[in-house]
Amino acid sequence: MSEIPGLRPVWGEVDLGAVRANVKALLNRIAPAQLLAVVKADGYGHGSVMVARAVIDAGATWLGVALVEEGVTLRNAGITAPILMLSEPPLVAAATVVEYRLTSVVYTRAGIEALSAAATKADSATPLAVHLKIDTGMHRVGCSPAEADALLDLIAELPGVELGGLCTHLANADYPDDPYTDKQVAVFTEILEHLDHRPDLVHIANSAGVIAHPATHFDLVRVGIAIYGVPPGEEVDLVADLTPALSLHAKVAYIQHLPSGAKISYGSRYELAKPSTIVTVPIGYADGVPRNLGLTGGQVLIHGRRYPIAGTVTMDQCMIDVGDDEIAIGDEVVLLGRQGHEEITAGEWATRLNTIPWEIITGIGPRVPRQYLGES
Repeated sequence: MSEIPGLRPVWGEVDLGAVRANVKALLNRIAPAQLLAVVKADGYGHGSVMVARAVIDAGATWLGVALVEEGVTLRNAGITAPILMLSEPPLVAAATVVEYRLTSVVYTRAGIEALSAAATKADSATPLAVHLKIDTGMHRVGCSPAEADALLDLIAELPGVELGGLCTHLANADYPDDPYTDKQVAVFTEILEHLDHRPDLVHIANSAGVIAHPATHFDLVRVGIAIYGVPPGEEVDLVADLTPALSLHAKVAYIQHLPSGAKISYGSRYELAKPSTIVTVPIGYADGVPRNLGLTGGQVLIHGRRYPIAGTVTMDQCMIDVGDDEIAIGDEVVLLGRQGHEEITAGEWATRLNTIPWEIITGIGPRVPRQYLGES
């Protein structure tokens, strides 16, 4: 049993060995393309700095973040690898982008001009690289295909910046048979074919694109959830050599023996059909265990066996129905991960809750201390 890094018997384990193995497996799949590991949202809840070090050690050449602050955190931790901001930063953040040598996605005239002005003021000997993002159908951020030529000309004309890459984002790559991905690739490829000078890095693929759409690999792939060993969609077959890196653990804190008819938790929505033992575990929805997980059939593992969550998960605790089995205070409870021959995955939670695994793993909050395994 792992040592718990904290006073409350609740902890997460992040297997950095699994992260490194996942990166190597993905690199084998995408060669000769480079791999950008997305470590936004605190490394999808795994810890951005620790994950960044692991993925670089395994062969990733780029890191991806969503916020300027996330890039600054990595730089302050001593990480020198190229960092791509996946969305254009606020205009007021341009000087910080330049100071910390972040590479930014751009898609507006104002954004490009702000970075140019900040880079020129900094008087750096090396221009700041930017990647033009084109909206080919995601309709979230990115310039339209009709705007691309003018923005490419602007980047070429302005001082202090240079074109480092061209990219777009796939909307439906996790549905392998959906023709929408092919349409997006066709739009993007047409733009590429009309460029006077192709940039060094052209990138489209996300995790689902890497696995289900090999034609999208180009020069670089942006892999998020797959480096953490989680399938990028129900319809995408996960290659067998990827392993979930995050598990969630707690210990039994309280035990009650209750009669038939007893109703458990808020709303009294879980009623015992026969006398049973109910154990309380000190982890709840404030830690990332969704409030309705028990009401949709959610289970935990104790002694390698599955037991149902009894009723509504509360903010700091949840109750487990262990029937007639002998359970003791201090017994380990696995909410996500493997115990014995059983395993509960983020995908299982997501299916029960009609959501996606991304929401599950990024929802495990900072109240849960992380313990790192497999540090190099």
